[in-house]
Formats: sequence, C-alpha cells, structure tokens
Amino acid sequence: MGALSHIRVLDLTRVLAGPWCAQTLADFGADVIKIERPDAGDDTRHWGPPYLKTPDGEDTREAAYYLAANRNKRSVTVDIATPEGQRIVRELAAKSDVVLENYKAGQLKKYGLDYESLREVKPDLVYCSVTGFGQTGPYASRAGYDFIVQGIGGFMSITGERDALPGGGPQKAGVAIADLMTGMYSTIAVLTALAHRDRTGVGQYIDMALLDVQVAMLANMNSNYLASGKPPVRWGNAHPNIVPYQTFQTSDSWIIVAVGNDGQFRKFVDAGGRPDLADDVRFATNPERVRHRDTLVPILAEMVRTRTKADWIGALEAAGVPCGPINDLAEVFDNEQVVARGMQVDLPHPSGATVKLVRNPIRMTETPPRVESHPPTLGEHTDAVLRDVLGFSDAQIAELRERRAI
Repeated sequence: MGALSHIRVLDLTRVLAGPWCAQTLADFGADVIKIERPDAGDDTRHWGPPYLKTPDGEDTREAAYYLAANRNKRSVTVDIATPEGQRIVRELAAKSDVVLENYKAGQLKKYGLDYESLREVKPDLVYCSVTGFGQTGPYASRAGYDFIVQGIGGFMSITGERDALPGGGPQKAGVAIADLMTGMYSTIAVLTALAHRDRTGVGQYIDMALLDVQVAMLANMNSNYLASGKPPVRWGNAHPNIVPYQTFQTSDSWIIVAVGNDGQFRKFVDAGGRPDLADDVRFATNPERVRHRDTLVPILAEMVRTRTKADWIGALEAAGVPCGPINDLAEVFDNEQVVARGMQVDLPHPSGATVKLVRNPIRMTETPPRVESHPPTLGEHTDAVLRDVLGFSDAQIAELRERRAI
C-alpha cells in the first residue's frame, strides 16, 4: 500500500521539477492523478527520440524523457481552458490532499484554479507552486528554464574547466539539476505541510522557485564566498586545495585519482613506477604539490597515459589509493554494484513493450518505495478517475468527451 497510500495528489505539472516531486510521492504510495492536455499531454511525451519501442521495433508515443519522471501515476486528460474542465479539476481538488502545479505565476487564477480559489472547496489543502523564480520579486513573471537558472544561480561559474586551460569556460551540468533538486525540495515541503495539516488541520501554500533552490544547493561554495568575499572559480575536475585530486586519461579511457595525503601520493607514484616523485621536495607534501601543480600534473598525466584503465584501477585499489573509473551509462548499468542493488527495473507497458526504469534509491525496512506501474499512456485513466473518484456516469463522461473537455 505504501506509507502515503492515504494521500491523493492532483498533479498539474509537466516537464521535470513538478513531475519529479509527484513521482517521488507516488513511489511511496500516494494516488497521483496527472492532469494532461487532451491530444498533446505533458510536453516531454514528445521530447524524443528516443521513444519507447514496441516488441516489433516501432516507436510508441512515449518519449524516454517522459518515462523518467511519471511512473506510478494515473493520467487524466482535461482541457482546463473550458468551464467543464475547470469544474473537473476543482472537484478533483476537493477530493485531494495535495495540488502540484508549475504554471507561470498567476496563470491559474484566470481559471479559478489558484490556491485561494481551491482553498474554498478544500480548506486544508496543501498547494505547491513550482516556478523558475517564485511568486514574488522582479523576475516572477519570467520563464525559468533549468539551463538559464544554472547560469543565473552561480552553478556554471564554478563548473567547467579553468579559463586558462584548453576547453576552459562555464559548463552546465549533464542533467537538469535545478529541476531535479527543486523536485526533491518540493517533496520535502509537501511532506512537511502534510505533517502540519495532520496535527493542526490547517493546509498551506508552498512557493518553490528553481533559482532559490539553485542558490541554496551551492552549499559550501556559498559559505566560502560569504566568509571571504571572494567568488569561487572553476577548477574543472581538479581540486583547489589537494593535488593530485582529479581525472587522468589512461591509454584507453579516463580515471579519477583522489590522493588525500602524502602516503597515498607515494603509493600512487610507486604504482606508476615513479617513486622519485615522492622524494622530490617540490612534491613531497600536499602544500608543495599545490604550489607546483603546473609542473607535477603534466608529469603524472604522462605516467598515467602509459597504461589502461583496468590496469590502473587494479593497481591503485590494491595499493589503497582512492580511485575510480569514469563510466558511461552502458558501463554503469553493467556495474556489479549497480546490478547487485537492483537499480534497473522493468515494467510491462500496454503497447507490449517493456519499460526499463531506474528505481527510487531510498531503502527503508518498513515503508520502502514501490515501482508498481508503468508511466501512463495519455489519458489512460480518464474514465476510471471520473467514474470512481467523482462519481460521473458513462453518459456524463461521453458528453464531456463530445464537448472536448476531456
């Protein structure tokens, strides 16, 4: 049943931040009803290729991007621009504990689906709005895309190779981290609001902004700046205070070497056949290695390039030097630890395809997350939800479909 099986979530979100929050709640048993536009649905359904393929190799309508953030939900198609569609959403909100939405600030008010309007039909409602810049401030009306927020929020100023090196310059993350972290913070906020409601009977409004989250998640980089007044800079894969603590190219791939003390440095260069480097006064201690980084690192790079990734990982692990490969995703899902932890899960899909997903990483003894149902096809549960949750008759549902409200 799941720890949240008593909770119903009305999910008016699309793309990533909001759906990620809704999926996390669904993983723990919440009944998440995803409201989508008739015919089109969530934008990410069309963000392909790649698409989920049927057993005979044909593309379905489900883009892989959409599949990543929508398992364990029910899909209901409703046109909220119609009076009938607005009535359906209001009635569903009245029977829900949580509403999630990520429309532009103030946009849902014209449909009577804003917090103040829905609170009238559900006084203890928890209502979470997710936007790029929040409901207040001079940027409130702007569209906040993850890439832009990574730049405005400072992440890209500390991510990427050093400006003085080849390829130097700002770099975004390989995934939409502002979206994903906002989804996780939103999950925490919703659960906190539900705990408060359960104790007091009082619901509340949650204002989540990607920019707020992006600034907050810089963690020690923020405190470094606030303590010193000096903005941190990009270091690429190197460390500003420890050498060598970075990536190196082997003869066939890349590895990470994370030398944390002088003893580990000696073991590293011993493994590479260069014990003389540990006796060189320029490199014998970490402070000296940091001072002479530009001399030492090219020497180490030449040393590492003479052997394969597998050779280096085996030698350094045997010597007790922290290290690791840089795996592509094929190697990740073939990794024995990832396999042992069961991170990939396979679910049947109505098309006959098998949906390959990644499980929720939380491990709990009493209330573990579930991977129970495939990301829904567009409108898959419209009739069932209207009939079972709102009590609509088949004739009423047929009339709504005739009016294209659903």
